[in-house]
Amino acid sequence: MQKITPFLWFDGNAEEAANYYVSIFKNGKITGVSRFGATDAIMTVSFEIEGQKFIALNGGPHYQFTPAFSLFVDCEDQAEIDRLWSALSAAGAEDKCGWLRDKYGVSWQIIPSCFGELMQKPGAVQAMLSMRKLDIEALRRAGADPGDAA
Repeated sequence: MQKITPFLWFDGNAEEAANYYVSIFKNGKITGVSRFGATDAIMTVSFEIEGQKFIALNGGPHYQFTPAFSLFVDCEDQAEIDRLWSALSAAGAEDKCGWLRDKYGVSWQIIPSCFGELMQKPGAVQAMLSMRKLDIEALRRAGADPGDAA
């Protein structure tokens, strides 16, 4: 059982956001809906993506998301980066260094699994700082030791 579950505050569109997220990830599903009392108004939507449980709350306009909290996605390859970047940044905003904000304002980091290894190479950090969506091959080229080309 998961001990800690991210609880995301939305302004009346929690169900829409949860459905959006589960449609983007291969392993996503809605796991529950709770309503305000006896009304049809949705209070929370429980959902799961890639084994991670979340709860989305229709909390009203009082709070907004900031990049101070982000969801980090460990991507297997460039194809997964490209697919998730395209889907999550649609109607949102691209930020630098593999970060984006989706159309609901939630910040995501779309990062390759080999990121830590790549960042150990000279030149790779500087290349990453100039990117929005991360490009694995460009990071490899930027971090290559000139002696490796021989």
